[in-house]
Amino acid sequence: MSAPLLDGLVAGLGRIARHGRFVLAGALVVGLASPTLAGALRPHIGWMVAILLTLSAWRIGARAALGALDALGRTALLVLVLQVALPFAVLAIERGFGLGGPLALALLVMTTTAPIAGTPNLTILVGGDPAPALRLLVVATGLLPLTVVPVFLASGALGDPFAVLPAALRLAGLIGAAATIGFLARARWLRSPTPAQVAAVDGFGALVMAVLVIGLMQALGERLRADPVAALGTTAAAFVANFGFQIVGAALCRRFGHPSAAPAVGISTGNRNFVLLLAALPDAITAPIMLFVGGYQIPMYLTPLLLGGFHRRMARPIGNPQQREV
Repeated sequence: MSAPLLDGLVAGLGRIARHGRFVLAGALVVGLASPTLAGALRPHIGWMVAILLTLSAWRIGARAALGALDALGRTALLVLVLQVALPFAVLAIERGFGLGGPLALALLVMTTTAPIAGTPNLTILVGGDPAPALRLLVVATGLLPLTVVPVFLASGALGDPFAVLPAALRLAGLIGAAATIGFLARARWLRSPTPAQVAAVDGFGALVMAVLVIGLMQALGERLRADPVAALGTTAAAFVANFGFQIVGAALCRRFGHPSAAPAVGISTGNRNFVLLLAALPDAITAPIMLFVGGYQIPMYLTPLLLGGFHRRMARPIGNPQQREV
């Protein structure tokens, strides 16, 4: 590729990175408007996730992603809060108020599972530091087979906790392989990338995520046509759950952790990987919550557009040298 053409490509991807939140919003509209296109892209979601993870690992680098050993210890503690303490709190509130039904079940499943694989990319799109998001993603997914056990046993409604193990191991393997490739590529090529090159990688990641978003919209697009009232009502509930957990998670991290990690923690708190548990749960449990899962994708990928300003405010320094990295 000639130098002028390469420079033009880098500049073009950089412009996409600057407007990535609008690219994702447009992808949601395309996916909802064209279930046929979404269905054609859906079988390719797996490798698109792998590409996103590899790009995130390359952008961050092994040293920044792994951080200090004490940072990894605090990340593990945060995982226990998000994947054990939080679902136990949800379960206690639901039982205390006699709440049940698909929405109550969806909230329990949501808080029990690990963050989505795209959390580092979403963090980049809101202008945050993606390294804490990648650390949290790796540790949360690795610990999931252990953290689900007490929640599943306490709920009595989620089936066999060890059924989650195969899906969690597959995702952990995917994350590990993608991260290793990204780290090795960073060490071998472009150890010190220019800001323009980093922006180009972010732009390419935004494009890949946009295609991924289109592929996830098939079920919700079809339901909107069949039963718009139910689809819109459930999507509204998904907005409240997703954005509510994001806002609380980011605010608590800013108060008790480190402001620079607040966007990553907030996004990881609100955006959880339903697929990991849906693969292991019986159909009798998953069928009633699938509409919520579909509607949940919309606030997930509108996060950079609607909560970008909030997360940037949460990341601003507040002048407390005692705050520590997540």
